[in-house]
Amino acid sequence: MNPLATVDLRTGELVHFDPKKTAEKTAKLEAVADYAKRVKDWPLLEQAVDMKLEEQSEFVQWWRENVRNGRPSKTNAGRGYFLEEAEKLTGIKQQTVSKWAKLLADKEKYRERIMLAARRKAMFEAAANHRAENTGENECYTPAQYVEAARHAMGGIDLDPASSIQAQKIVQAEKYFTVGDNGLNQEWHGRVWMNPPYAQPLIQHFIEKLIAEAGAGRVEQAVVLTHNSTDTLWFHRLEAIADRLCFTRGRIAFIDPQGDRCSPTQGQTFFYIGKRRESFSDVFREIGFIR
Repeated sequence: MNPLATVDLRTGELVHFDPKKTAEKTAKLEAVADYAKRVKDWPLLEQAVDMKLEEQSEFVQWWRENVRNGRPSKTNAGRGYFLEEAEKLTGIKQQTVSKWAKLLADKEKYRERIMLAARRKAMFEAAANHRAENTGENECYTPAQYVEAARHAMGGIDLDPASSIQAQKIVQAEKYFTVGDNGLNQEWHGRVWMNPPYAQPLIQHFIEKLIAEAGAGRVEQAVVLTHNSTDTLWFHRLEAIADRLCFTRGRIAFIDPQGDRCSPTQGQTFFYIGKRRESFSDVFREIGFIR
């Protein structure tokens, strides 16, 4: 006998899996997947997802071949299982099987959807990371004087695409996107203020998004605040399209949610994109040197 095969309890036929164990196996695979998401072990996640989809496929096939509608009675007993029996035997409801069958109709799309959702969740958990490195804080905000400098230089702030409700007490943009809004999937318009999440790869994604929106002509002006990470690819890509840069004199003391000051381990850079170059230079010359 194939060691992977079991006997159908009703028919006596060999089957290549035990439908009674599908719920348990699926739960275990989901637990592995959750762990892989937390630690961002993408190969492990892919393996768990593939095994889960295979288990679901086997179960849907078994259900189609062995389960029929109706309820058991003395007059209709026979091969296979009636719905009530199958649900009791496996612990899986017909609605769940129908959902699996619909999703598995395009297994690659289903798989891609799971993986994409996991990666997005990982990215946007990091979006709360508006941090100055090594401060120990999960979220730090830009002091008001720097936001006001950007507002004055651009003549206003239409959009903050990487924000939060608390940050908007200072920024007060006409429109803003939080983690839940997924700013990377939105169009950006007008005058943009952005203090992006500094964790990789999210900072690179936000920089690439800004470059694309500016290239499309939707972003008219932008002031972006980052660490002066001149060794990174994203810094050089942003510098290449910036009309002005300001390297801060000293380090910016960001503010944590409790109102305390954060102490970054390096200085910062303001990038300006737009036609009001002289306005930016006049305002930010008090903050650092202009290039």
